[in-house]
Order: sequence, then C-alpha cells, then structure tokens
Amino acid sequence: METSAPTLLISIEDYLRHEADGAVRHEFIGGRIHAMADSSEAHNLISVNLVSAFHAHLRGGPCKAYMADFKVRLEINREDIFYYPDVMVACQRVGVEEYYLRYPTLLVEVLSPSTENIDRREKLLNYPQISTVEEYVLIAQDTR
Repeated sequence: METSAPTLLISIEDYLRHEADGAVRHEFIGGRIHAMADSSEAHNLISVNLVSAFHAHLRGGPCKAYMADFKVRLEINREDIFYYPDVMVACQRVGVEEYYLRYPTLLVEVLSPSTENIDRREKLLNYPQISTVEEYVLIAQDTR
C-alpha cells in the first residue's frame, strides 16, 4: 500500500516573512502555499493601466488603489487565505496592514490560462465573503 507524505503546514508569520524576503510570490490557503506563475506582458499592461486609472480617479478621496504585490487576507471557515489580486481598491484604512489588506471594496483579476479556473471558481466564491466587497471584476487579456 502506497502512502503519500503528509502536507506540511506553515504559520501565517512564516508565510509573511517568506514572502517579504522571496523572489517568487505565493498564495496562502489554510497553511499551504501555492507558487504563482509569472504574468505576460499583456497581463501586466492591463493591470498597470487599471491601477493607474483608479489611482488618478481616486486621488484626494478616501479610497486607495493597490496592485499585484499587495495581498488581500480573508478567513473562511476558520482558515486564513492570502491572495494577490491584480488590482484592489479599499475605501477605509481599517484592516490595512504592512503587506496586506482585509477590507477591499473592489477586486480585479486579469485572466490568464494558468489562473482562469481559480479566478472563475474559487475566488468567485471566496471574494464575496469579504463584507466590504462590492464588485469582483474579471478581465480577459485577449477579448473584449
């Protein structure tokens, strides 16, 4: 009978420390980390254009735009989850930490072949569980 090795879980503190020092970004789901794929030029340009437009539009108001290197933290069924949305907007300072925020108003994901299923299923179910989320937007790279 073949048995698989147990999955090692890491603490939130170790995860955050590792992310601050690492070159590769990872999402964190219930103590397990998942490496993120690199983004294409089109993906990057769409994200930069969006965060730039939001930043200019929101200037002077209470809302702030954040981009892909800043995480969102949520808790579902007592499991902590950290994702890296491509773009976020938060309209309150409560829940803004050094490396993540808890209460975004808007979350945007630019679809990639390697992430589209997660964005359309897992995140579509998880993001609306954040009480402050008003919109979750998915953007295709190759079609309108």
